Amino acid sequence: MNTLDPVLITGLHVLLALGVSLHVLLTKRDASSATGWIGLAWLAPLLGSVLYLLLGINRVRRRALSVRGLRPMRPEAALARHSRGEDALAPLERAGRRITRRSTENGNEISILRNGDEGYPAMVAAIDAAAQSVALASYIFRDDVAGRPFIEALIRARQRGVEVRVLVDGIGGGYFYSGTHRALHRGGVRAARFMHSSLPWRMPFLNLRCHKKILVLDGRIAFTGGLNIGAENLLRLKPKEPVSDTHFRVEGPVVAQILEVFAEDWFFTTGEALRGEAWFPDLIPSGQSTARVVTSGPDQDLEKIELLILEAVGCARRSVRIMTPYFLPDDRLITALALAALRGVEVELLIPVHSNHPTVDWASRVQLAPLLSAGCRVYLHEPPFNHSKLMTVDGEWCLVGSANWDMRSFRLNFEIDLEIFDSSVVAAVDALIDTRCSTPLTEAALRLRTLPRVLRDSAARLMLPYL
Repeated sequence: MNTLDPVLITGLHVLLALGVSLHVLLTKRDASSATGWIGLAWLAPLLGSVLYLLLGINRVRRRALSVRGLRPMRPEAALARHSRGEDALAPLERAGRRITRRSTENGNEISILRNGDEGYPAMVAAIDAAAQSVALASYIFRDDVAGRPFIEALIRARQRGVEVRVLVDGIGGGYFYSGTHRALHRGGVRAARFMHSSLPWRMPFLNLRCHKKILVLDGRIAFTGGLNIGAENLLRLKPKEPVSDTHFRVEGPVVAQILEVFAEDWFFTTGEALRGEAWFPDLIPSGQSTARVVTSGPDQDLEKIELLILEAVGCARRSVRIMTPYFLPDDRLITALALAALRGVEVELLIPVHSNHPTVDWASRVQLAPLLSAGCRVYLHEPPFNHSKLMTVDGEWCLVGSANWDMRSFRLNFEIDLEIFDSSVVAAVDALIDTRCSTPLTEAALRLRTLPRVLRDSAARLMLPYL
């Protein structure tokens, strides 16, 4: 029997690798990703095939599409439609409408909140003021000094008769144990964990996470942006590993789009549809901003945020400014930014000197060389690590939200961004970027890296689709 074991193992390896190869050829559009998975399946006997089964197959697509028709959308007549005139950004508005299948909404009030120090008190106060419904989704929601006030406020809301729904990611919120989920259940709050199971064979979605940050109160006021819920965001407490971030308070018709995103994720996770006036009241204009929600995920929203960014860079005439904690886009975006700089657009990129993921930092250095060669400006900001995701174009348009500039956000994670047409909001976002543009990175500095560092960075970049 022992002499047959190698034959059986080899046969199993060949069958699995062949199956992986066929599946990759039929389903993967990206050539580099397809080549990598096929190579791994053949060169890493059994292990490569197992990794593909766990991380390489998008099982969410069919499941998400199967519930798409049940999305709790508001009636078309209740949506305030907006179309820009023929200004420089009119093509961007039209393209965004076709990419997202959502119209821009007039009459929104949007304000900026810095870090947990400003964001958390405003969010907890809004939960305490809610009279009918509270919807909260967060990638990270810790049961700590930052999270407990949220937990207590959510329980208080439930006790006074408010409809409360909380969605926490199945891995970001703690795979093995989520103190937040347990505390909410004990308090009678309806909480769920996005694509989570304690049984490994029922958890085939390890690589696909809900990275959204959403809070909607009574269907009228929303908070969204990059801010997770954790003590590291309370800079006043001087945490050991502080995280700076930016969040946004939104009031007006676009709140319905934000809540629709939460409602679809909640239905996907629990099967419960959120409908009625408690969740979707009639909304009236309350400000001057025009805005639209943009979602991305490995289902029907594949690459939509990336496509919108490509269109925005293509429409830019004066400036493109980007602030992101992780910069690992594919060659399409690198080329688009380089071409914008070559045609005279001022392209500025702001990233951390050190993020909380060293491997991402190494890989990103390889991505920066062609940008610097084309005339883009790259700045490195000093600690604390800034988790904000901000982009502005021509002082007239900005994109803010949960999506990083990396392949994980563009193709694997479920994300929500908000595009805003309002020069006053864009000016405030530009001012935030200005405060951190301290240390320029030059081509000469990149060339000073030693050969071991260059090899390390280039090797890290090979993992680009999954960092």
